[in-house]
Amino acid sequence: MDYQTLIEEVYQEIQSENPRGKVADYIPEIAGVNPDQFGMALVDLEGNVFGVGDYQVPFSIQSISKVHTLTMVFPKFNTQLWSRVNVEPSGNPFNSIAQLEYEKGIPRNPFINAGALVITDALCSKFDHPVEQISTFINDLAGENCVRVNQEVMNSEKNHAARNTALAYFLKSYQNFDNPIEQVLDVYFSHCAIEMNCVDLARSFSFLANDGYSIFAKREILTESHARRVNALMLTCGFYDEAGEFAYRVGMPGKSGVGGGVAAVMPHKFSIAVWSPELNEKGNSVKSIRALELLTDKLSFSLF
Repeated sequence: MDYQTLIEEVYQEIQSENPRGKVADYIPEIAGVNPDQFGMALVDLEGNVFGVGDYQVPFSIQSISKVHTLTMVFPKFNTQLWSRVNVEPSGNPFNSIAQLEYEKGIPRNPFINAGALVITDALCSKFDHPVEQISTFINDLAGENCVRVNQEVMNSEKNHAARNTALAYFLKSYQNFDNPIEQVLDVYFSHCAIEMNCVDLARSFSFLANDGYSIFAKREILTESHARRVNALMLTCGFYDEAGEFAYRVGMPGKSGVGGGVAAVMPHKFSIAVWSPELNEKGNSVKSIRALELLTDKLSFSLF
């Protein structure tokens, strides 16, 4: 498979179509990003990198980091974790308070905000220096020092944190929160404010295309069984309340972020990261999702 030619074809078709959306303006530091940027990087399981467009420009990965934090805590809690957070698609906005109250403080899945707060709380219980250890972990997955926490983005999110704070207090009221709320929120906003480029992001997801083994860290990150379960969660829950449509149109496990990035994997083949800042009404990158749809249409193989 000539991956370079493939992604260049996809890139050109997207540039011709030029679908548009809206940059996430509720995070002021992201609102000012150039909306015309668009890049893709694909990494195969031999470590070869194929890129096109703005694939070396760092961007705010936002909710994509929820896959990294879930990966960190999954082996430390195993089945205990799933008594605190479910594994079902939400069908509701990613920051819904009503759903959390209706379901008595057990978030639908680890990728909506309430679920990610539970995962971050669990991480704070197991790691003494969580922000530094998250960065070290992702750097290890990518095989290089590439992680930067953008303090301006972090502070911007912290200054607009009313709903996430409300979710945390709801979780606390249902005894599903063990650590001080402010501490957990700081860690949560920090990992959402991580900046990476498409190459490093794709490299950090490579282990999920390789049965849990990272060719860059040169070690098993998750067991094959755990890696399959993380992939299943990404396929069913990785795109907010658009997860079903993404599975239908693209059919790859992946995770999006409101910074415009999407990281996805084709098991036993490759990992890929796509970035374009303009979002649709569900909070997913218009060009990134369209690019992955075109990519899977052109491939001679699929997840199914």
